Amino acid sequence: MFTFLLIIQTIVAAALVIVILMQRSEGGGLGVGGSSSGLMSARGAADFLTRATAILATLFIVLSIALAGLAAVDRAPSEIDASLQRAAPAPSSTVPLANGGTAAPGDPLSGVAEQAGNVAVPAPATNQSVPLAQ
Repeated sequence: MFTFLLIIQTIVAAALVIVILMQRSEGGGLGVGGSSSGLMSARGAADFLTRATAILATLFIVLSIALAGLAAVDRAPSEIDASLQRAAPAPSSTVPLANGGTAAPGDPLSGVAEQAGNVAVPAPATNQSVPLAQ
């Protein structure tokens, strides 16, 4: 059904492009022309092409909405795929830290706060002026 509607959509789109290009524009375009010797008069052709454009455009929009609805229904999962679910890591043992504490093997930042307390922080520099070398 989706493929059939997609083919119809393509045909309607091509017909819409052709009908739009056949219409007379202010710049000339591929217009039907102004001669009245044809099967239809210029005014009759303009009315027909305008009406055909409106019908094809409406059909194009309706088919687009229908195709979007069908795509959403066809691609909706019927069940939840649990094959990518990760198990929570369970700490099996502890790792000794430099300050005597222990940390879980999966946590690289555990014990950082305790280690930061053992680090000497330099005193702030005083505001002394240093002469520049010339």
